[in-house]
Amino acid sequence: MARIKGGMNAKKKHNRVLKLAKGYRGARSKQYRVAKQAVMRALASSYAGRKERKRQFRRLWIARINAAARMNGLSYSKFMYGLKNAGVDMNRKMLSEMAVNDAEGFKTLAELAKANLK
Repeated sequence: MARIKGGMNAKKKHNRVLKLAKGYRGARSKQYRVAKQAVMRALASSYAGRKERKRQFRRLWIARINAAARMNGLSYSKFMYGLKNAGVDMNRKMLSEMAVNDAEGFKTLAELAKANLK
């Protein structure tokens, strides 16, 4: 039986990693060993970044809701507690959209929350 060397598969593997490392500086985009480490780190960071983005958006929504609630004489926690008691089931993304684009609608919600504080 003839011996088959793995050069073709190795070349394919190397090119796949180097293609992902395109645009990196210096050896990180040229040498396979260094590029492999850089790509592994980049992929791990991008995975973590996708999770982090969700946290950052939630923080932004809460900051916007808090600012709008304080303009209507409530703190964020009291506003959310009042909405919960009133049975208003609206997520923070929509509340922050209302705070930015629909001040009158948000004011109505704030009045409802104030009325339902215990």
